[in-house]
Formats: sequence, C-alpha cells, structure tokens
Amino acid sequence: MFAHEFMRNALLAGSFVGVACGLVGYFVVLRAQVFAGDALSHVAFTGALAAAVLGLNILTGLFVACVLGGVLMGLPGERARADDVVIGSLFAWTLGLGVLFLSIFTTKSSAGNGTAGVRVLFGSIFGLSTSDVRTSAALATLASLLVIAIARPLLYASVDSAVAAARGVPVRLLGLGFLAVLGLVAAEASQAVGALLLLGLLAAPAGAAHRLTASPWHGLLLSSLLSLGSVWLGLTLSYLFPTLPPSTMIIAVAVGAYALTHIATAGRSARDWPGRARSVNV
Repeated sequence: MFAHEFMRNALLAGSFVGVACGLVGYFVVLRAQVFAGDALSHVAFTGALAAAVLGLNILTGLFVACVLGGVLMGLPGERARADDVVIGSLFAWTLGLGVLFLSIFTTKSSAGNGTAGVRVLFGSIFGLSTSDVRTSAALATLASLLVIAIARPLLYASVDSAVAAARGVPVRLLGLGFLAVLGLVAAEASQAVGALLLLGLLAAPAGAAHRLTASPWHGLLLSSLLSLGSVWLGLTLSYLFPTLPPSTMIIAVAVGAYALTHIATAGRSARDWPGRARSVNV
C-alpha cells in the first residue's frame, strides 16, 4: 500500500486533517455547535463553485467561504455562539446559492463537466498532489496550534460563559475565533471526505471521546486519536476494497467507533457516566 504515491499522499494529508478535526470537533460537541459544522459543509460547496464560476482557484474560494461563514454565524450571538435560527438561515441561503452556481458552472461552455463540484461534495483525497499535501499539512497544523493555544480559556467560556466573562475572559472574541478555526478545518476536511460527509469526521470521534472521559485534556487527545485512526483505517479499507470510496469508509469507521462507545456506555446511569457525573475541571 505504501508503494503507491497517491496512498502516501492521502495518508499524510489525512493524518493532519484527522488530528485537526479531532481537536476542533471536541469543542464543537462541547459547545453544542454540531449544526454549525453541518452548515459549513454547504458553505464549502457554495464557496468552491462560486470560485469556479468566477474563474478563481477553487481551494481559495473554499477556504475563504468557510472561514467567513463561520465568523458570520457567530456575529449576531451575544457570546458569539450561533443559534439555530442564524445557522438555519445561512444553511438555506448558501444552499440556494450553491444550486445557482452549480447551474451556471455546468452550463458555461468553458466550465468543463462539473468535476470540481463532485470533488468538493465527495472529497478527492486519492487525487491530492504533493503540493496539496503540503498545503493541507500546513493549514491543519495551524488550526491545531490555534485550538491548543486557546483551549483553556475556550473550555472555561464553553462550560460557563457568564462566569468566564466576569473573570475577564474575552468570551465573544474566543467564540468568533473558534468559529473561524472551525471554518478552516471544515474546508480542510472537505478535501478529504467531501462537504457532504465532513460533519461525521468532526462530530463522531469527538462524541465518542465525550462519552469515554470527562477530562477535557484526555478528551482532546482521545478525540484526535479516534479521528486519526478513522482516517487511516478508512483509507486502508478503501485500498483493500477499491470499489468502496475512501470518504465513505473514513466516515463509516468514525461513526462505527461512536456507535461502539455508545453501546459500551449505554448501561451507565447518569450518576456513573463521566460526561454527566462530574463537572469539568477547567
């Protein structure tokens, strides 16, 4: 498997993306912003197609749209936590724009056959070049370092925003910054698993980590490891069974891991479940 350059590129880029998704996903679940991640998947699709229609670099449109989309969702909120009304409105609006750009893109004589839109929707991790891998690694590393840098105050603001604000924590700024990082990671993950499936890589490993431990630091580590393992095992299965798309297998492993942890912890009462029983030690 390692003799093929496309597999080495996929594993290397997927590793960085997986770790970033695990770190960001832990806070996405903790802050109950999973719906925001779902909305960003549609923003990614629309941004990429808008760039294609304008004749710009598709990846540039993808990243700009996701980062701006994340920030815009947080601006109306008092604590920069996008509520369901804001997310739903952005969701519908961007999806409508995506359909418009897709129609323009596929009908223009110079637009080709719409392959770019398919790659954004379903991922193209086996088609990454060496330069794509470098870009993915650099951006995923940046996102991971940003999350680690703000992890402690962000945890404080996520658990009790009112007390954190009273203690001088810049809750609103942290919220906007986190949503911007979420947009960056969502754009990265779109290359690996596609816009339609990126939510699974953000939410499933993090959800499993939340069920297995109440310690935020152990949870961050476990979420990253589960996400990384999902990428590696998913890519391996896709290589062994070529008819199975890599994005499908990555998400299948991630969701399967969450399902196993859910079954394993289903017998616990609210008193015994770590995620409910003990307060988070900030």
